[in-house]
Amino acid sequence: MLEVQAIHRHYAEFDLNVSFEVQDGEILTLLGASGSGKTTSLRIVAGFEHAESGRILVDGKDIQGVPAQQRNIGYVFQDYTLFPHLNVAENIAYGLRARHTPSSMRTRRVAELLELVGLDDFGSRAVQTLSGGEQQRVAVARALACEPRALLLDEPFSAIDTERREELRRQLVKLQRRLGIPMIFVTHSRSEALYISDRIVVLRNGTVVDSGTPEQLYERPRCEYSARFIGRANILKGEDIGARNGATYLIRPEHLRLRDTGSTKGGLVLEATSRESAYYGSEREHLVETAIGNLSLVSPGVRTLPQHFQVELPHEFLVELAE
Repeated sequence: MLEVQAIHRHYAEFDLNVSFEVQDGEILTLLGASGSGKTTSLRIVAGFEHAESGRILVDGKDIQGVPAQQRNIGYVFQDYTLFPHLNVAENIAYGLRARHTPSSMRTRRVAELLELVGLDDFGSRAVQTLSGGEQQRVAVARALACEPRALLLDEPFSAIDTERREELRRQLVKLQRRLGIPMIFVTHSRSEALYISDRIVVLRNGTVVDSGTPEQLYERPRCEYSARFIGRANILKGEDIGARNGATYLIRPEHLRLRDTGSTKGGLVLEATSRESAYYGSEREHLVETAIGNLSLVSPGVRTLPQHFQVELPHEFLVELAE
């Protein structure tokens, strides 16, 4: 188990104040916009930067003052930082060699890791000849070589094309199930976070503003920032929908209903005018104008809307936001 307890660090741009924990076998994602403190938090956990206060516990032991090379935490950088003068096997064995691991043990460990990341026959290959996805897997194997107690990944898929990125996400989840160690994954992609995470921590300006499982954050976010960042959102004022004055509410576009699609379960019914739509392959998002403002609507199977119609906001899908 890895625990980050009340870590504080002052920067010119913001003050970092974060707390979170990662269980064994869990992928925790730090999600937020650029400059929110994601990578900074990761680097402090790894020991590349130092906090002014707070504690970092691994299995209950505080490692805050321990040098990075002695923390036994694997780190995969955004650009992988593979050594161009070493082949794949030599890159993976680098940390083992630095620890003076006997040659026979290094050879065996490298072979195990090449098999683990699906690169069995790549040991003698030059890293410059590898694709981005293959380099990413070599970087993961190198980070795992010394059997770290936790693994940190800083936006490892950002430079990889969409199709390969989806495959690598699946591979990473599968790999984590085999490893069973705490893993912290940094991204600014909500789709990536929703797919890969057991839990998500949302950061804004160096502060944790929300956390929970992907389902919890999508369906019951704590605040407007989290609601918007984790998915498409209609944000409503309480006084506009007959709810508590001064309160703010969320309803997701897919939860709006066309009034003429059949029976309803009760909710606010609004006259609506279709304004524009956007096609995303599996769905089409419609922008509709109502008396309380423009709303985003996603309705499976509905490709076009009439110019004028009624839309319903079901009560059971209205979520009051705390902030």
